[in-house]
Order: sequence, then structure tokens, then C-alpha cells
Amino acid sequence: MRNVTADNITDVFMGYFGEDTNPRLLEVMGSLAKHLHAFAKDVNLTHAEWQKAIEFLEAAGDISDAERHEFVLLSDVLGLSSLVDMINSTDKGTSSSVLGPFHISGAPPIEFGADLKRHYEGEVLLAMGRVLDPDGNPIEGAEIDIWQTAPNGLYSSQDPEQDTYSFHGIMTTAADGRYGFTTVKPVSYEVPTDGPVGDILRATGRHAWRPSHLHYIIKADGFRPLVTEIFPDDDPYLDEDTVFGVRSDLVMKYLEHPASDFPEGYVLSGKVNEPFLIADFDLVLVPEN
Repeated sequence: MRNVTADNITDVFMGYFGEDTNPRLLEVMGSLAKHLHAFAKDVNLTHAEWQKAIEFLEAAGDISDAERHEFVLLSDVLGLSSLVDMINSTDKGTSSSVLGPFHISGAPPIEFGADLKRHYEGEVLLAMGRVLDPDGNPIEGAEIDIWQTAPNGLYSSQDPEQDTYSFHGIMTTAADGRYGFTTVKPVSYEVPTDGPVGDILRATGRHAWRPSHLHYIIKADGFRPLVTEIFPDDDPYLDEDTVFGVRSDLVMKYLEHPASDFPEGYVLSGKVNEPFLIADFDLVLVPEN
């Protein structure tokens, strides 16, 4: 078409789609173009600003690799990841929360009561709970993919001093639906700021901090997979998470216990001679239908 204008370019774009285009692809791409074109007109986007955006995307691609996912981080700090979580969540189960850019597939299987703390220093935490259906029945055979930061605030994919699967493991529930493991109390940490996402945070006067948390991905036959996190109620960044991942039903309370109360069935490298914390949190899965 020779007479493309700022007023009709969106309609012209839509007219270029073939008749056999997947209807959902047509819907998504059409809406994307509509909003993208409207955005450019709304802010009177300049050539220099457009070029800067292209350079930003190229930089995000350059810094990304198998262990660094800058586009995921960008989605997180823009609130898009959390918005998609909210759109696809239901109040019948535990809320979903951001996957984050540091999950590693293929973590080793671990048994109930396994020790993720190992030789690391830090306050001992027992994380436990049940995987349930919406009626409160335990789910047997649920697979829980667990990961968190080390006490230095780094995930294993960020830290060459850690083993590949440090603070990672996959636990499968028995008939009682219970999970439980020993670890170190997670710490608040900053998302990476050495790439283009860090440039955005600095340019907009935003901090890079996330409240401390444990990550879970739960899968079970007949249920929708759940990607979520749980957060302690005393973390200073609970109300200003830079990736908008906190939900009210994901906030829990650490309960302190004397060393003499350390339960049987939990493994720990070394002797428990100081008070430890317990995080008891049930995870509710929603049936696929």
C-alpha cells in the first residue's frame, strides 16, 4: 500500500496477515501492534529514542546466556511477569509468583528432611508443609522443585564458588503430601544491575532489592503446575519488591525453636546447638479442569 499514514498504519499492518493465520496469534499480534503504535504516537517517539531502545534490546541479548536471562529480568522489573501470574491465577489455590531468571533445570532428587544447608554458615531454617488440593486433601507424588540464594545473596548460577545445584533439589511427596528440608535462612538480595536492566533501575531512581524468599515449582498429575515463592513477614523489602512478586497469601512467619526441639527425620551437617527457625507453609494446587 502506497498511502500508509500514522493514522492507518495499524490497519494496514493487520491487513498483511494471511487468511490461515492462527486466530490466537492474530489476536495477540494485532493487539501488540495496536498498543505499540499508540504508544509511539502518544509520546511522540523520536528517532534517537527508538535507536536507544534498539540498542537496549541488543545489549539485553548480548549479556544473556544459559545462566543469565536478562529478558526475564526485564519482564520482572517492568511488572509484566507478575501481571501474567495474576491474570492466570485463581483464588482456589496458592498464588503464583515470578519464576525469576535464576532457576536451573535438572536439580537432583532429594529425600524428605534433606540437608540443603551443608557447610554454609547462617541461621538454620526448617522449611516444611503439605501439598494439598483445594479441599484440603494431601496430594501424593507431587514434585517440588526447590531453590534459593546462598547466605551471600547469590544463586548458584551467579556464583562460581558454589556447586551447580547448591541450594537446589527436587522432592516428591508421599501419601501424606508432606515436604520438608533443612536449609539456611534466605537473605534479601539485589537483582543484577550490571546489565541494561540495571541502567533502567538507576535511570528511574529505583532500588534493586528483593525480599528474602524460597522458590518452589510444584507439579502433580491432574493439577495445574504452580510456580511460587514464600516470604517472611519481617523482611524490610516485603512492601517494595523490585519485581512485584509478593502476594498476601505467600507471606509466612518464621517461628524460633530451641536447639533441643530439632525434630527427628531432618538431616543437618553439624550439630544444632543454637535456636533454629521453622517455616511451615502449605501449598494448594488447583485441578487442571
